[in-house]
Amino acid sequence: MDYLLGIVVLLCGAVQPGRGVEPKHNVPRLKLSYKEMLDTSNLITFNGLANSSSYDAFLLDEERGRLLVGAEDHIFSFDLVNINRDHKMIAWAATPSKRDECKWAGKDLGKECSNFIRVLQPYNQTHLYICGTGAFHPICAYLEMGKRAEDNIFRLASHFENGRGKSPYDPKMLSASLLIDGELYSGTSADFMGRDFAIFRTLGDHHPIRTEQHDSRWLNDPRFIGVHLIPESDNPEDDKIFLFFKENAMDGEHTGKATIARIGQLCKNDMGGHRSLVNKWTTFLKARLMCSVPGVNGIDTHFDELQDVFLMSSKDPKNPVIYAVFTTSSNIFKGSAVCMYNMADIRRVFLGPYAHRDGPNYQWVPFQGRVPYPRPGTCPSKTFGGFDSTKDLPDDVITFARGHPAMYNPVHPIGGRPIMVRTDVDYQFSQLVVDRVEAEDGQYDVMFIGTDVGTVLKVVTIPRESWHDLEEVVLEEMTVFREPTPITAMELSTKQQQLYLGSALGVSQMSLHRCEVYGKACAECCLARDPYCAWDGAECSRYFPTAKRRTRRQDIRNGDPLSQCSDLQHHDDVDGLGGSVEDRSVFGVENSSMFLECSPKSQRALIYWQLQKPNDDRKQEIKLDDRVLCTDQGLLIRSLAQSDTGIYHCQAVEHGFIQPLLRLNLQVIPTQRLGDILPGLPGAGGGVGHSAKHRVWYRDFLSLLDHPELNSVEEFCDRVWKKERKQKRVKTPNGNSQGKPDATGSSNPVIRPKASAPNAQKQQASPPQSRPWLQAGDPTAEEPAQSQNTQKAQSNLGILSSQAPKNNQKTQNGQKGQGGLAGSQVAGGSRASSQHANKWRRMQENKKGRNRRTHELQRPPRSV
Repeated sequence: MDYLLGIVVLLCGAVQPGRGVEPKHNVPRLKLSYKEMLDTSNLITFNGLANSSSYDAFLLDEERGRLLVGAEDHIFSFDLVNINRDHKMIAWAATPSKRDECKWAGKDLGKECSNFIRVLQPYNQTHLYICGTGAFHPICAYLEMGKRAEDNIFRLASHFENGRGKSPYDPKMLSASLLIDGELYSGTSADFMGRDFAIFRTLGDHHPIRTEQHDSRWLNDPRFIGVHLIPESDNPEDDKIFLFFKENAMDGEHTGKATIARIGQLCKNDMGGHRSLVNKWTTFLKARLMCSVPGVNGIDTHFDELQDVFLMSSKDPKNPVIYAVFTTSSNIFKGSAVCMYNMADIRRVFLGPYAHRDGPNYQWVPFQGRVPYPRPGTCPSKTFGGFDSTKDLPDDVITFARGHPAMYNPVHPIGGRPIMVRTDVDYQFSQLVVDRVEAEDGQYDVMFIGTDVGTVLKVVTIPRESWHDLEEVVLEEMTVFREPTPITAMELSTKQQQLYLGSALGVSQMSLHRCEVYGKACAECCLARDPYCAWDGAECSRYFPTAKRRTRRQDIRNGDPLSQCSDLQHHDDVDGLGGSVEDRSVFGVENSSMFLECSPKSQRALIYWQLQKPNDDRKQEIKLDDRVLCTDQGLLIRSLAQSDTGIYHCQAVEHGFIQPLLRLNLQVIPTQRLGDILPGLPGAGGGVGHSAKHRVWYRDFLSLLDHPELNSVEEFCDRVWKKERKQKRVKTPNGNSQGKPDATGSSNPVIRPKASAPNAQKQQASPPQSRPWLQAGDPTAEEPAQSQNTQKAQSNLGILSSQAPKNNQKTQNGQKGQGGLAGSQVAGGSRASSQHANKWRRMQENKKGRNRRTHELQRPPRSV
């Protein structure tokens, strides 16, 4: 029986031959599904409310230990340790009158006419400033939080403000905001139709200020991504606000309608002009953000759809490293990229030539004329001049700034190309956060990239020769939502070492590191190349720079376990990997297919097979050809031969290191010996009843063994199904089926209950003659019974086969008080025949009500 089980399992695995194993690049080393993340306690999810969605606005409050989330008609406050513990909620829906007006304006009442929270900013030590779409009537309010976490205050103020110029009207519009020193900087649309886009400064003591209206040179249908404050110098008067957005290309800037990523700057102390650009920005400038892959003949592949921006702080607050996520705008080519920028290159572009339209074709060219003083875009301060306010700037400066808001040169990324590119995948990047991690051999930036299918990529960038030449290593790919959905918000807590993610479905929380999933050995921990993890002498655990241990091992730059773990090999097993290698015994039938399953934990590892012949200590490499194929899941042998017998060693090769995974002892059974193993085969010893007994259980499997020329399970199944379709019964006028010769050549008519009674269709159907478990010389008869006793008897037919002899004995002794359908009386039948009869009835009972076409042979005849 064990032989058969091993053969059946392996034959079922040999379904599809795969291509040869090739080196794998840029694939996640580990891929964790949503279920695996939950089972290993690496994921906590808040599945959201039935009447809410769009968990897009995040605000991380490390001091209070809370995560503020703005969603549809609700504001949430989550505990940073566990988002499912002690979370608070405030309902803030649009008024019924506003919803009715939204509906009358032709908007979708269920998807658009709600209050979607879009602004969530800290106002002071005790309050937050929040704004929502308000069913196409933007509205703002103050949210009281208390000064300390112990205050346990979370309530919305009763005073509401007009949200025009602060929050978008349409929830689908991309907007961004930042509140500094009591002033709100926001990039959004300012009208119901979504045509008047502007960069606003509201609140505070000054008059509201905005960009020039209806001038495509300033803004051309922009979609705002982020707003950040970056100091220019040690003088606060030089502080600048930088905006990241994407917009349509200006006329003449690009052939056709194209999207271009932009970075814009304006001075924090800009008060507008005196006679021109009154209450308008006078220091606004913008430049193009380039993120492209150089191609042949100077043709680059551009990624222009800016999706997200993250600023990685450094020791110098004036020079953060900017990470930006891009996607392609083409419908033909689908891809994503991550580019890095430094502030030195950005400032150099804003000090370069302005874009100017000139020439016979009115093209954009660098401005070659005289630039007025002070240079447009310069903040009024004592650092670069004697002007105290933008209202004091000369008229020619204001006029020049009004007509030349764009710079001619673009901002190129560090290294001139993306640090990470993804093409030919079924997802695109949507969000990004970065954590700087201290490792044994230096600092590394670990990127957590959200996608539009609800997965997160954990990527570390490793410098090769310099920081301009980086190697990307995708450590993990994790599914963090129960259904594929775009990740629309991400926040990272370095204090809690947690990552928080938002989508339309809800909020998820995951740890930044999962060292235990890499393995229990030094080599596996080093191969992971995760800056968060190191081998501590006993297991792969969290790395702490302050902890000094002699046995600690970590190699992020090279990932070489040979150099790191060679002196610890005596602590491991003979293979140097901790724990013994698993041994299995498998069996195959000569001339049939065999699949040896073996897949590594790491997706970047290659599988290497070796064969050790019987009575031979040497291992030889398995040569791949048309008969022997190597797939990602194992080794496929299309036609087994006696020479294939031996021990198969499955090994994973990663980064030059060979890791034993599995040893499979394959025994090839000759076709001539099947009769000894399975007595039911034709030509084998044993009586007729004994042979029939085995053909009952293994009829389909033995048919496969009888036809070793069938090279696949699909081909065998096709033959079996064709055979069953041909075995349709011929119905007689009284509703009974005529017997046909069975496999032994005998004809056994089966007596069925009459179908004249109303309960005839509920009675037990007897097996068709094509089924071999009713053998020649074993006639059966079924007697009619009362309906109640019949159902009771049928319910007893689901007994295990090991109990069948006992039940048949009771049946043959004539059970009193039970219906006549308690079982077929087998005249002179053996105990095996009774088992098969009971098993047939149980199968018939289980198959009631199934597909008519598939199981029409098992259904009782209809009443005439």
